Amino acid sequence: MRALLLVNPKATTTSERSRDVLVRALRSAVELSVEYTTRRGHAATLARAAAETGVDVVVTLGGDGTVNEAVNGLMTAEAVLSGLTGPRAQVLPALAVVPGGSTNVFARALGLPRDWVEGTSVILDGLRDGRHRVIGLGRADDRYFTFAAGMGLDAAVVRRVEQARLRGRTSTPGLYFRSIVGQFFTGEDRKSPPLSLERPGEPPEAELGTVIIQNTAPWTYLGDRPLNPSAGASFDRGLDVMALRGLAITGTARTMTQLATRKDQPHGRHVLHLHDQDEFTVVAARPQPFQLDGDYLGERQKVHFVSVPEALRVIC
Repeated sequence: MRALLLVNPKATTTSERSRDVLVRALRSAVELSVEYTTRRGHAATLARAAAETGVDVVVTLGGDGTVNEAVNGLMTAEAVLSGLTGPRAQVLPALAVVPGGSTNVFARALGLPRDWVEGTSVILDGLRDGRHRVIGLGRADDRYFTFAAGMGLDAAVVRRVEQARLRGRTSTPGLYFRSIVGQFFTGEDRKSPPLSLERPGEPPEAELGTVIIQNTAPWTYLGDRPLNPSAGASFDRGLDVMALRGLAITGTARTMTQLATRKDQPHGRHVLHLHDQDEFTVVAARPQPFQLDGDYLGERQKVHFVSVPEALRVIC
């Protein structure tokens, strides 16, 4: 079995020594090649080339951004997918994820251990036993995502966190909380929510302040606590949506409190929930922040979301 290990050298929870241990462990089970990413988008290029040269498994060591890039590389390997009419998971390499980032939402949603050593052990057992899970993905226009996407307030918070990290701040629950509060009280869209959600054959949902799309639950973690805007989201079904009608202080504060303190999903008259959706489009009256899998991708005015079932095999 041939495998490629994609290493993000900036992975926050591993060292050069631990990466060497990981390489030796994987080489005990597979014929392994190792590549280090050097720029944004590099993991996608490497994963695509691996798929097109017949690699059986792509292993990532990094955070959710590295995973997202690798998935997009696999899902756009045209030399492999040309002429395919069934699920892509049938022909694409399997994906294995070693948690190396600060949050690792995708790995944790799959039930993998947070510790990279324990996660590696699970992957080795899965490779030796031929164990995997087939999951669905989401697609936003031409880019795939594994666990979540967002437009509006949600993505603006991601942007604030990324800007703070570029200034040297550490990613902590406190940083996210301060970013949420700061964005909410200074953002221009609180009084005039700009988003609408359109579905085939349904009337549009208008005056939305934020739209959170989930491909699985949870949406993210606040430290050890899972946050579940749409608790019923699953890799085995379509996309789930939670949106807020307006961003009034009282209603939004209540929703944030429900998210942080309850195990079930937020509710109320201003909360819109859609479950198991095949496709929909989010349209903005003016450019809005946009994020996929926790990475800020700039501003958009229109994004078409599609559920892609049986898209990928994952070792877990």
